[in-house]
Amino acid sequence: MQYRKLGHSSVSVSAMGLGCMGMSEFYGERNDQESTELIHHALDLDVNFLDTADIYGSGRNEELVGKAIQGRRQQVVLATKFGNVRDAGGNFVGINGRPEYIRKACEASLKRLKIDTIDLYYQHRVDRTVPIEETVGAMSRLVEEGKVRHLGLSEAAPATIRRAHQTHPISALQTEYSLWSRDPEDEIISTCRELGIAFVAYSPLGRGFLTGKIKKTEDLPPDDWRRNGPRFQGENFKRNLDLVSRVEEIAREKGCHPAQLALAWVLAQGEDIVPIPGSSRKSHLEENLAALEVNLTAEDLARIDEVAPKGVTAGERYPEAAMKAVNG
Repeated sequence: MQYRKLGHSSVSVSAMGLGCMGMSEFYGERNDQESTELIHHALDLDVNFLDTADIYGSGRNEELVGKAIQGRRQQVVLATKFGNVRDAGGNFVGINGRPEYIRKACEASLKRLKIDTIDLYYQHRVDRTVPIEETVGAMSRLVEEGKVRHLGLSEAAPATIRRAHQTHPISALQTEYSLWSRDPEDEIISTCRELGIAFVAYSPLGRGFLTGKIKKTEDLPPDDWRRNGPRFQGENFKRNLDLVSRVEEIAREKGCHPAQLALAWVLAQGEDIVPIPGSSRKSHLEENLAALEVNLTAEDLARIDEVAPKGVTAGERYPEAAMKAVNG
Protein backbone atom coordinates (compact mmCIF):
# COMPACT_ATOMS: atom_id res chain seq x y z
CA MET A 1 0.00 0.00 0.00
CA GLN A 2 1.09 3.54 -0.73
CA TYR A 3 0.49 6.21 1.91
CA ARG A 4 -0.10 9.94 1.88
CA LYS A 5 0.15 12.55 4.64
CA LEU A 6 -2.98 14.09 6.10
CA GLY A 7 -2.02 17.73 5.70
CA HIS A 8 0.61 19.01 8.14
CA SER A 9 -0.28 16.28 10.63
CA SER A 10 1.89 13.27 11.41
CA VAL A 11 -0.90 10.96 10.23
CA SER A 12 -0.36 8.81 7.15
CA VAL A 13 -3.40 7.42 5.38
CA SER A 14 -3.60 4.84 2.63
CA ALA A 15 -3.41 6.53 -0.76
CA MET A 16 -6.93 5.29 -1.34
CA GLY A 17 -9.50 5.21 1.44
CA LEU A 18 -12.89 3.54 1.69
CA GLY A 19 -16.10 5.54 1.65
CA CYS A 20 -18.70 3.71 3.72
CA MET A 21 -21.83 5.78 2.99
CA GLY A 22 -23.39 3.42 0.46
CA MET A 23 -23.22 0.51 2.87
CA SER A 24 -26.19 1.87 4.83
CA GLU A 25 -28.23 4.05 2.49
CA PHE A 26 -28.72 5.79 -0.84
CA TYR A 27 -27.52 3.08 -3.24
CA GLY A 28 -29.98 0.24 -2.78
CA GLU A 29 -30.49 -2.43 -0.14
CA ARG A 30 -28.10 -2.68 2.80
CA ASN A 31 -26.39 -5.87 3.95
CA ASP A 32 -24.50 -5.29 7.19
CA GLN A 33 -22.82 -8.69 7.15
CA GLU A 34 -21.37 -8.20 3.66
CA SER A 35 -20.36 -4.64 4.50
CA THR A 36 -18.58 -5.77 7.65
CA GLU A 37 -16.68 -8.40 5.68
CA LEU A 38 -15.79 -5.76 3.09
CA ILE A 39 -14.37 -3.43 5.76
CA HIS A 40 -12.33 -6.32 7.19
CA HIS A 41 -11.04 -7.15 3.71
CA ALA A 42 -10.05 -3.51 3.18
CA LEU A 43 -8.10 -3.54 6.44
CA ASP A 44 -6.44 -6.82 5.42
CA LEU A 45 -5.29 -5.05 2.24
CA ASP A 46 -3.81 -2.21 4.32
CA VAL A 47 -6.52 0.33 3.56
CA ASN A 48 -6.49 2.28 6.83
CA PHE A 49 -8.65 5.32 5.99
CA LEU A 50 -12.39 4.81 6.58
CA ASP A 51 -14.98 7.52 5.99
CA THR A 52 -18.46 7.74 7.49
CA ALA A 53 -20.86 10.42 8.81
CA ASP A 54 -23.65 10.72 11.34
CA ILE A 55 -26.20 11.37 8.59
CA TYR A 56 -25.51 8.13 6.70
CA GLY A 57 -28.35 5.81 7.55
CA SER A 58 -29.29 8.21 10.35
CA GLY A 59 -26.42 6.91 12.46
CA ARG A 60 -26.58 3.28 11.34
CA ASN A 61 -23.45 3.62 9.23
CA GLU A 62 -21.40 4.79 12.20
CA GLU A 63 -22.72 1.85 14.20
CA LEU A 64 -21.77 -0.53 11.38
CA VAL A 65 -18.25 0.88 11.05
CA GLY A 66 -17.80 0.94 14.81
CA LYS A 67 -18.66 -2.74 15.13
CA ALA A 68 -16.49 -3.66 12.13
CA ILE A 69 -13.33 -2.11 13.58
CA GLN A 70 -13.67 -3.53 17.08
CA GLY A 71 -10.40 -5.27 17.89
CA ARG A 72 -8.69 -3.49 14.96
CA ARG A 73 -8.93 0.14 16.06
CA GLN A 74 -5.16 0.69 15.82
CA GLN A 75 -5.26 -0.14 12.11
CA VAL A 76 -7.74 2.61 11.32
CA VAL A 77 -7.68 6.34 10.67
CA LEU A 78 -11.38 6.98 11.17
CA ALA A 79 -13.17 10.01 9.75
CA THR A 80 -16.73 11.02 10.47
CA LYS A 81 -18.80 14.17 10.03
CA PHE A 82 -21.47 16.33 11.64
CA GLY A 83 -23.68 19.17 10.49
CA ASN A 84 -26.33 17.66 8.24
CA VAL A 85 -29.35 17.18 10.48
CA ARG A 86 -32.21 14.71 10.05
CA ASP A 87 -35.36 14.25 12.09
CA ALA A 88 -36.63 11.01 13.65
CA GLY A 89 -38.21 10.04 10.33
CA GLY A 90 -34.94 10.44 8.45
CA ASN A 91 -35.96 13.67 6.72
CA PHE A 92 -33.25 16.27 6.13
CA VAL A 93 -34.09 19.33 8.23
CA GLY A 94 -31.09 21.59 7.78
CA ILE A 95 -27.46 22.33 8.60
CA ASN A 96 -26.24 23.06 12.11
CA GLY A 97 -22.83 24.47 12.97
CA ARG A 98 -23.66 25.89 16.39
CA PRO A 99 -21.17 25.09 19.17
CA GLU A 100 -23.69 23.44 21.49
CA TYR A 101 -24.88 21.16 18.68
CA ILE A 102 -21.34 20.17 17.70
CA ARG A 103 -20.59 18.81 21.16
CA LYS A 104 -23.78 16.75 21.24
CA ALA A 105 -23.13 15.44 17.71
CA CYS A 106 -19.57 14.46 18.57
CA GLU A 107 -20.56 12.63 21.73
CA ALA A 108 -23.32 10.79 19.86
CA SER A 109 -20.86 9.73 17.12
CA LEU A 110 -18.32 8.50 19.68
CA LYS A 111 -21.04 6.39 21.29
CA ARG A 112 -22.21 4.88 18.00
CA LEU A 113 -18.65 4.21 16.84
CA LYS A 114 -17.73 2.76 20.27
CA ILE A 115 -14.43 4.68 20.34
CA ASP A 116 -12.82 7.27 22.60
CA THR A 117 -11.40 9.56 19.93
CA ILE A 118 -12.32 10.47 16.34
CA ASP A 119 -9.21 10.72 14.17
CA LEU A 120 -10.64 13.23 11.69
CA TYR A 121 -13.81 15.19 12.39
CA TYR A 122 -15.36 17.07 9.48
CA GLN A 123 -18.02 19.73 9.34
CA HIS A 124 -20.12 18.03 6.67
CA ARG A 125 -21.61 21.23 5.26
CA VAL A 126 -20.94 24.82 6.22
CA ASP A 127 -23.67 26.49 8.26
CA ARG A 128 -23.94 29.90 6.62
CA THR A 129 -25.83 31.27 9.65
CA VAL A 130 -22.92 30.67 12.03
CA PRO A 131 -19.48 32.30 11.62
CA ILE A 132 -16.99 29.59 10.71
CA GLU A 133 -14.75 30.85 13.52
CA GLU A 134 -17.42 29.86 16.05
CA THR A 135 -17.90 26.42 14.52
CA VAL A 136 -14.20 25.63 14.25
CA GLY A 137 -13.59 27.13 17.67
CA ALA A 138 -16.04 24.62 19.13
CA MET A 139 -14.40 21.83 17.15
CA SER A 140 -10.99 22.86 18.48
CA ARG A 141 -12.22 22.46 22.04
CA LEU A 142 -13.03 18.83 21.22
CA VAL A 143 -9.38 18.45 20.17
CA GLU A 144 -8.23 19.96 23.49
CA GLU A 145 -10.41 17.46 25.35
CA GLY A 146 -9.06 14.48 23.40
CA LYS A 147 -12.38 13.62 21.76
CA VAL A 148 -11.02 14.51 18.30
CA ARG A 149 -7.50 14.43 16.86
CA HIS A 150 -7.74 16.42 13.62
CA LEU A 151 -10.27 18.76 12.02
CA GLY A 152 -11.70 18.82 8.53
CA LEU A 153 -14.23 20.66 6.39
CA SER A 154 -16.39 19.40 3.55
CA GLU A 155 -17.64 21.37 0.53
CA ALA A 156 -16.27 24.65 1.91
CA ALA A 157 -15.37 27.69 -0.20
CA PRO A 158 -11.78 28.99 -0.34
CA ALA A 159 -12.48 32.03 1.84
CA THR A 160 -14.16 29.80 4.44
CA ILE A 161 -11.22 27.42 4.42
CA ARG A 162 -8.81 30.28 5.08
CA ARG A 163 -10.83 31.67 8.00
CA ALA A 164 -11.28 28.21 9.49
CA HIS A 165 -7.56 27.44 9.20
CA GLN A 166 -6.70 30.67 11.01
CA THR A 167 -8.93 29.57 13.90
CA HIS A 168 -7.46 26.06 14.16
CA PRO A 169 -5.32 24.04 11.73
CA ILE A 170 -7.48 22.20 9.23
CA SER A 171 -5.97 18.86 8.21
CA ALA A 172 -8.28 17.87 5.37
CA LEU A 173 -10.92 19.24 3.05
CA GLN A 174 -13.37 16.76 1.55
CA THR A 175 -15.11 17.67 -1.69
CA GLU A 176 -16.42 15.80 -4.71
CA TYR A 177 -13.69 15.42 -7.33
CA SER A 178 -13.44 13.18 -10.37
CA LEU A 179 -13.18 13.28 -14.13
CA TRP A 180 -16.74 14.54 -14.23
CA SER A 181 -16.53 16.91 -11.23
CA ARG A 182 -13.45 19.07 -11.71
CA ASP A 183 -14.68 22.32 -10.13
CA PRO A 184 -12.14 22.13 -7.25
CA GLU A 185 -9.43 22.86 -9.81
CA ASP A 186 -10.66 26.47 -10.04
CA GLU A 187 -9.41 27.57 -6.62
CA ILE A 188 -10.10 25.04 -3.88
CA ILE A 189 -7.19 22.65 -4.51
CA SER A 190 -4.69 25.50 -4.83
CA THR A 191 -5.99 27.01 -1.56
CA CYS A 192 -5.53 23.68 0.20
CA ARG A 193 -1.99 23.37 -1.15
CA GLU A 194 -1.09 26.88 -0.05
CA LEU A 195 -2.25 26.10 3.48
CA GLY A 196 -0.91 22.53 3.62
CA ILE A 197 -4.34 20.91 3.80
CA ALA A 198 -4.93 17.44 2.37
CA PHE A 199 -7.67 17.13 -0.24
CA VAL A 200 -9.97 14.11 0.17
CA ALA A 201 -11.88 13.35 -3.01
CA TYR A 202 -15.29 11.78 -2.51
CA SER A 203 -17.25 10.19 -5.38
CA PRO A 204 -14.04 9.83 -7.43
CA LEU A 205 -15.92 7.42 -9.73
CA GLY A 206 -18.70 9.87 -10.48
CA ARG A 207 -21.14 8.01 -8.22
CA GLY A 208 -20.39 4.87 -10.17
CA PHE A 209 -20.99 6.37 -13.62
CA LEU A 210 -17.30 6.27 -14.54
CA THR A 211 -17.12 2.51 -13.96
CA GLY A 212 -18.88 1.99 -17.28
CA LYS A 213 -21.35 -0.39 -15.62
CA ILE A 214 -24.32 1.98 -15.70
CA LYS A 215 -25.76 2.09 -19.21
CA LYS A 216 -29.39 2.96 -18.47
CA THR A 217 -31.44 4.25 -15.55
CA GLU A 218 -32.86 0.77 -15.01
CA ASP A 219 -29.37 -0.41 -14.03
CA LEU A 220 -29.91 1.45 -10.74
CA PRO A 221 -32.01 -0.07 -7.92
CA PRO A 222 -35.55 1.39 -7.73
CA ASP A 223 -34.76 3.19 -4.45
CA ASP A 224 -31.32 4.41 -5.55
CA TRP A 225 -30.69 8.08 -4.70
CA ARG A 226 -28.95 8.59 -8.04
CA ARG A 227 -32.23 8.36 -9.93
CA ASN A 228 -32.95 11.87 -8.59
CA GLY A 229 -29.57 13.26 -9.61
CA PRO A 230 -29.55 15.65 -12.59
CA ARG A 231 -26.62 13.83 -14.20
CA PHE A 232 -28.55 10.56 -14.24
CA GLN A 233 -31.64 11.93 -15.98
CA GLY A 234 -32.84 12.44 -19.55
CA GLU A 235 -30.52 14.08 -22.04
CA ASN A 236 -27.88 14.60 -19.35
CA PHE A 237 -27.67 10.83 -18.92
CA LYS A 238 -27.19 10.28 -22.66
CA ARG A 239 -24.51 12.97 -22.94
CA ASN A 240 -22.64 11.62 -19.94
CA LEU A 241 -22.66 8.13 -21.44
CA ASP A 242 -20.68 9.58 -24.36
CA LEU A 243 -18.06 10.84 -21.90
CA VAL A 244 -17.82 7.42 -20.29
CA SER A 245 -17.39 5.73 -23.67
CA ARG A 246 -14.37 7.93 -24.35
CA VAL A 247 -12.90 7.06 -20.96
CA GLU A 248 -13.54 3.37 -21.67
CA GLU A 249 -11.62 3.63 -24.93
CA ILE A 250 -8.52 4.99 -23.21
CA ALA A 251 -8.84 2.36 -20.48
CA ARG A 252 -8.89 -0.43 -23.05
CA GLU A 253 -5.70 0.91 -24.60
CA LYS A 254 -4.07 1.05 -21.15
CA GLY A 255 -5.21 -2.48 -20.36
CA CYS A 256 -7.25 -1.49 -17.30
CA HIS A 257 -10.87 -1.02 -16.26
CA PRO A 258 -12.55 2.40 -16.67
CA ALA A 259 -12.85 2.69 -12.88
CA GLN A 260 -9.11 2.12 -12.52
CA LEU A 261 -8.34 4.78 -15.11
CA ALA A 262 -10.64 7.27 -13.36
CA LEU A 263 -9.05 6.58 -9.97
CA ALA A 264 -5.52 6.65 -11.38
CA TRP A 265 -6.30 10.07 -12.84
CA VAL A 266 -7.38 11.42 -9.42
CA LEU A 267 -4.29 9.93 -7.77
CA ALA A 268 -2.09 11.52 -10.44
CA GLN A 269 -3.36 15.01 -9.62
CA GLY A 270 -1.07 15.25 -6.59
CA GLU A 271 0.40 13.44 -3.59
CA ASP A 272 -1.85 15.51 -1.36
CA ILE A 273 -5.05 14.10 -2.87
CA VAL A 274 -6.70 10.99 -1.41
CA PRO A 275 -9.71 9.45 -3.18
CA ILE A 276 -12.23 7.53 -1.05
CA PRO A 277 -14.34 5.44 -3.45
CA GLY A 278 -17.19 3.48 -1.99
CA SER A 279 -17.58 -0.20 -2.69
CA SER A 280 -20.19 -2.91 -2.23
CA ARG A 281 -18.19 -6.03 -3.10
CA LYS A 282 -14.73 -7.35 -2.33
CA SER A 283 -14.02 -7.72 -6.05
CA HIS A 284 -14.84 -4.06 -6.64
CA LEU A 285 -12.57 -3.06 -3.75
CA GLU A 286 -9.70 -5.06 -5.20
CA GLU A 287 -10.35 -3.62 -8.65
CA ASN A 288 -10.27 -0.08 -7.25
CA LEU A 289 -7.03 -0.67 -5.34
CA ALA A 290 -5.38 -1.97 -8.49
CA ALA A 291 -5.61 1.61 -9.78
CA LEU A 292 -2.59 2.31 -7.58
CA GLU A 293 -0.55 0.30 -10.08
CA VAL A 294 -1.85 2.11 -13.17
CA ASN A 295 0.83 4.48 -14.41
CA LEU A 296 -0.45 7.43 -16.42
CA THR A 297 2.17 9.18 -18.54
CA ALA A 298 2.09 12.88 -19.33
CA GLU A 299 0.75 11.87 -22.73
CA ASP A 300 -2.03 9.82 -21.13
CA LEU A 301 -3.02 12.69 -18.86
CA ALA A 302 -3.09 15.13 -21.77
CA ARG A 303 -5.35 12.82 -23.73
CA ILE A 304 -7.68 12.33 -20.78
CA ASP A 305 -7.89 16.12 -20.40
CA GLU A 306 -8.94 16.34 -24.04
CA VAL A 307 -11.83 13.87 -23.69
CA ALA A 308 -12.88 14.94 -20.18
CA PRO A 309 -12.11 18.65 -19.77
CA LYS A 310 -13.46 20.60 -16.83
CA GLY A 311 -17.14 21.35 -17.34
CA VAL A 312 -17.80 18.58 -19.87
CA THR A 313 -20.33 16.77 -17.68
CA ALA A 314 -24.02 17.47 -18.34
CA GLY A 315 -26.09 18.43 -15.32
CA GLU A 316 -25.39 19.66 -11.79
CA ARG A 317 -23.87 17.40 -9.14
CA TYR A 318 -26.98 17.53 -6.94
CA PRO A 319 -30.62 18.62 -7.23
CA GLU A 320 -31.09 22.39 -6.87
CA ALA A 321 -31.76 22.43 -3.11
CA ALA A 322 -28.69 20.37 -2.29
CA MET A 323 -26.47 22.47 -4.56
CA LYS A 324 -27.18 25.46 -2.31
CA ALA A 325 -25.34 23.70 0.50
CA VAL A 326 -22.04 23.19 -1.33
CA ASN A 327 -19.13 25.61 -1.61
CA GLY A 328 -20.24 27.29 1.61
